[in-house]
Amino acid sequence: MFNIFKKKKTEPSKGVQYLSLKVREVVKETPDTVSIFFEQPEPYLDYKPGQFITVILEINGKEERRSYSLCTSPFVDPYPGITVKRVDKGLVSNYLNDHIRPGKTIDIMKPMGNFTTPFHSKNKTQYFMVAGGSGITPIMGIAKSVLINEPESKITLLFCTRSEEQIIFKKELEALTEKYADKIEVIHNLSQPSADWTGMKGRLDSTKVKEILSWSEDKATESKKYFVCGPEGLMTTTLNTFKELNISSELIYEESFYTDLDAKESALKASGEMAPSLTREVTVSVEGQEFTYEVSPEKTILEAGLDNNIDMPYSCQSGLCTACRGRLVSGKVAMIEDAGLSEGEIAEGYILCCSSKPASGDIKIIIE
Repeated sequence: MFNIFKKKKTEPSKGVQYLSLKVREVVKETPDTVSIFFEQPEPYLDYKPGQFITVILEINGKEERRSYSLCTSPFVDPYPGITVKRVDKGLVSNYLNDHIRPGKTIDIMKPMGNFTTPFHSKNKTQYFMVAGGSGITPIMGIAKSVLINEPESKITLLFCTRSEEQIIFKKELEALTEKYADKIEVIHNLSQPSADWTGMKGRLDSTKVKEILSWSEDKATESKKYFVCGPEGLMTTTLNTFKELNISSELIYEESFYTDLDAKESALKASGEMAPSLTREVTVSVEGQEFTYEVSPEKTILEAGLDNNIDMPYSCQSGLCTACRGRLVSGKVAMIEDAGLSEGEIAEGYILCCSSKPASGDIKIIIE
């Protein structure tokens, strides 16, 4: 799901952020995708629909971390689960597809993420959801939570996939549309369908998004919410269409699985928004213990901390999750990517150490 910094570090402390889960069941969703369900720990794993966990594995003698969205709903599913799609040269995704079996114990970082929403039985909300490929994973948990908690809300789901055999959760989606026929509509758009396919096909474009949005209009609902998760192209197309239609950003929930930090940093440097390239000293407090170290221009605050064998929490190293979130209490940083943070968190001084570089002296960050 995310790129990571692949260097062996000290073993993570088994503090409040870490947990070991035992694999209960492995389900083959498509030829290149599996869902992994875990036994409930004691106490039960507390999570919100749409959040993710970070798995921590040792592969070929090195610690590897990846973030995977939970595909389950705590309101419906007795066991939490993640869905992992095999990717070309994907070290962890391929390992999970090939080697994980029931009975295996996997270390994780506890659930986190802002791609979620509260649910209430009195809500009358029209949900418009756009998912691409494995982007269906968090949306599946959210959709099931809406259906069980909000009897007067409705869902329109546009699911973009390559071909029929690549449709993740195909049978489960069919079961949901049969059980909740008046509450959820699922529209599949295939980019490379078989000759027998009669549904929507081709690349997703603004016209298709607008067309399906018009189908989803329901006068009986009182509010609207929009969820988008998938490849960069799908998200760009969908979000640009929302902007063109003047849909308020407060109603839009987005979850990205990829970002290019190097390209974004180059763009910031070209525009003069990055601070001068200097080696600076930072102080980081991790669970009450302080560490002071230097950060060179080519390193982020997290990378330099890991190089110094400091057990800082992290996952994606792309600025998309919040595993490395810390509160900046003094100094200034240049944050290359802040997609994992809400506007409120940014206003409160939170930064993502994996995508932040020092922009002043006297920098102190508290990671709780």
